[in-house]
Amino acid sequence: MPRAHRTVLWLLVACSSAFLLFQLYYFRNFSKPGPHILSRTGHLTASDVQWQTVKTFLALARRFGLPLFLADTAALTLLSHDALRQRDQLVREPHCSFLCTGRPITAFALHANLWKYEAGFLLAAEQKGFEVMELRGDDPRLASLDTLSGNQIPLHFLLRLHSYIIQVVFLYERSGNYLWHGALRLKSDMDRSFAPFKLLDYGRHAGAYNRPELVLTVLDGLDVRVPRNVSRFLSEQKHARFLECRHRDARNFLQLYPDDSSPEAVDFRRKVKSLLHLAARTLAPLNIPFWLSSGTCLGWFRQCSVISYSRDVDIGIFIADFRSDIIAAFRNAGLSLKHKFGKVEDSLELSFLSEDVKLDIFFFYEDGDTVWNGGTQARSGRKFKYSFPPFSLCWAELLELKVRVPCETLDYVTANYGAMWSVPVRSWDWKSSPSNVQQNGVWPVSEWAELIQVY
Repeated sequence: MPRAHRTVLWLLVACSSAFLLFQLYYFRNFSKPGPHILSRTGHLTASDVQWQTVKTFLALARRFGLPLFLADTAALTLLSHDALRQRDQLVREPHCSFLCTGRPITAFALHANLWKYEAGFLLAAEQKGFEVMELRGDDPRLASLDTLSGNQIPLHFLLRLHSYIIQVVFLYERSGNYLWHGALRLKSDMDRSFAPFKLLDYGRHAGAYNRPELVLTVLDGLDVRVPRNVSRFLSEQKHARFLECRHRDARNFLQLYPDDSSPEAVDFRRKVKSLLHLAARTLAPLNIPFWLSSGTCLGWFRQCSVISYSRDVDIGIFIADFRSDIIAAFRNAGLSLKHKFGKVEDSLELSFLSEDVKLDIFFFYEDGDTVWNGGTQARSGRKFKYSFPPFSLCWAELLELKVRVPCETLDYVTANYGAMWSVPVRSWDWKSSPSNVQQNGVWPVSEWAELIQVY
């Protein structure tokens, strides 16, 4: 080979080696902050920057033992059972298929009870170039009628790198055997431009979740835990809003109207707790959502407990969720049917008995801009109608049970009990006392045998 050719060849080899060393240098320093980043694909893309940001964060999380799982709704929506089964083939794909969603945020959830808080994690994140915002709030698990101020606990971490945000939402175990996260509230001295807060999946309000079963998988070449049942988790996330009991107002109420601590009242609260838990266990397999209604809802809203002199438990169910096997399900659970009034098309009401406590189930009908449930007087066949403004459902906790309540609780309670709902009324006539009751005709005598059944 001529000397000139060899010289050219050696120059090409030297240049190629120098270029490879240059690439390696930038790749090894990829996670450092700065505008000039060489991507995995050889050119800078938004997906590459987001992937590297997530990779850097997950490496830190593994180092400090954070029990995380992917909770980002956009990323989870991209997942399917087929994608999970094919994860081994996806591991070596050079592109970012799941974690790069086109949004500037990736959300993870942290099981707070499984991690001992370590301030060194945030310090290490800053050393890696992340800007950090930690948001704290009162611990509701320590709040009670006697102790209103709890310790401050971490609720959210926001970590920013290369204009991308990693959100870490803390999930805490509550006494009702569910997971809870707090709302994200900025203090006056915090930077409101730190993140696109309106785009965050979590923090607009507090949320409650069942404990998800997790599976370790590989997404875009990164080890990530995800909920095994992605669809169920996403469905829960859409309806996760949680309302905390109003402890301060309940304390003020009980100072004016001391709680009944007699053995009979204590026993009644025990029976109500047992009955509510039984109702939840019975309706869950039927996929029938219910909420606290009437006096049971008033007790939660007004005094964070049950009204001891009410002598029953009231729940509501939308008629659209009615199933014909609901009576058999409660009978199989050990309850006896006390009465069945009305029909599916109009004013359906069921009442079951457990020991000496009734479980009244009122079915609600949506009619334009109102929602109503019906009532029937057995001896006369007279019908009654109770109208409410439209409402959505939120989670709450009563007697160590995660239960639903109307999100617009004040409007709901005021409609039923009037502006003086905060004043106890022991003498109550369901046909005339409610503020929203109106007469609604009479059942035809020829249909009484079918529509008015008392056992």
